[in-house]
Amino acid sequence: MHNDRLRARIWLWVRERLSVLDPALLAIIGGLMLLGLITLYSAALDFPWRFADQMRNFAIAAGVMFLAASIPPGVLMKAAVPIYAVGLALLIAVDRFGIIVKGAQRWLDLGFTRIQPSEVMKLALPMMLAWYFHKRQGAVRTLDFAAAALLLLVPVGLIAKQPDLGTAVLVLAAGFFVIFFAGLPWKWLAAMLVAAGAMLPVAWTFMHGYQRERIMTLIDPSQDPLGKGFHTLQAMIAIGSGGLTGKGWMQGTQTHLEFIPERTSDFIFAVYSEEFGLIGNLVLVVLFFALVTRALLIAANAATIYSRLMAAAIALIIFTYGFVNMGMVSGILPVVGVPLPFVSYGGTALVTLGMACGMLMSIARNRKLVQS
Repeated sequence: MHNDRLRARIWLWVRERLSVLDPALLAIIGGLMLLGLITLYSAALDFPWRFADQMRNFAIAAGVMFLAASIPPGVLMKAAVPIYAVGLALLIAVDRFGIIVKGAQRWLDLGFTRIQPSEVMKLALPMMLAWYFHKRQGAVRTLDFAAAALLLLVPVGLIAKQPDLGTAVLVLAAGFFVIFFAGLPWKWLAAMLVAAGAMLPVAWTFMHGYQRERIMTLIDPSQDPLGKGFHTLQAMIAIGSGGLTGKGWMQGTQTHLEFIPERTSDFIFAVYSEEFGLIGNLVLVVLFFALVTRALLIAANAATIYSRLMAAAIALIIFTYGFVNMGMVSGILPVVGVPLPFVSYGGTALVTLGMACGMLMSIARNRKLVQS
């Protein structure tokens, strides 16, 4: 009898802890992680330790997601300003004292480890902007949008200076989504698009040489097929050769003859496309669509302005990750360092995405508590 009561108490404790997780989100993320592991096992056949590392990365990301899901949105909102301030201070420290790796100054050496502070801003910036507009709900003025733009552009400028165009684009998008959902007037948006178009010639003169080469390669990758265009051309060949049903798991010739560079990280979509074909791609797109849709539904039903803006921003951040990665691998966007969410090898992006999805779960659960 005592053992039965003990088991019942343990089960009740476990059930209460697991109740913070959103079943729909968990199922979608689990599906993406499964596809990612299957693809990575094939892509990393020559260096199997990466598969073991990714299992560890998934475990850490799952732990971070569970932890974030357990924290009420109100607590996260209170932490927004200090997290943003720390992230900005770290970016300034990188600009002054950061170490240079492969021509880019993106890292801080702490002695026992290196950190990339720009990753912090992927969530810290939308948290800060969501907090800012939450405090001004019902009374947002023109100056508020100007102040929000300043909060956005300072860290984006510091990241672009490193240079890290891929992360700068993601951070810019994350902040812009919050400002847009906060009620940015359409005429302002149109004016910004016109101004951005007019600034393109000026931006070209400030670009680094490799960034210009990436854009020229996008226009015509065949102009340097063994150099700058190699990544794009080989990825496009792999995607095209997959056909309708793919060549089969671990049967990709472009993959296993090592024609696809960065095949476990940024270009893993080419591996997946070659082995699982158009049908596999449709499955992947449906899973991402379901994830973004679920996140937008959570945003629509959120209890506060902060939660609504944060959930909507996370939804479109995930969309941007997926769209930019698939676009660059398919040759319709310039090559930038953006991973495919829950599929590409790497720990930092997984932890960031795990925290973002945990925040979504926290927002969804808080809405249920408010309704009850």
